[in-house]
Amino acid sequence: MAQTYEFYLERAVEAALAAEKAELDNVKERELRAEKTWLGLAEQARKGAIRREKADAERRAKREAEALHAQ
Repeated sequence: MAQTYEFYLERAVEAALAAEKAELDNVKERELRAEKTWLGLAEQARKGAIRREKADAERRAKREAEALHAQ
């Protein structure tokens, strides 16, 4: 199942909050790494959604053009 940009962004916020609350340095560092990873995944999801929307629009335009030529 593909996750959404919002899902990954929520996880990044949770990790950032956990890092702020962490008392141990290694826990804080772990949560900051997790935040960075979640933000990277969010960006990948955002770019993927943009690519899908663009591809869908191109396919739709192609079908419409083919339908006009068929008439």
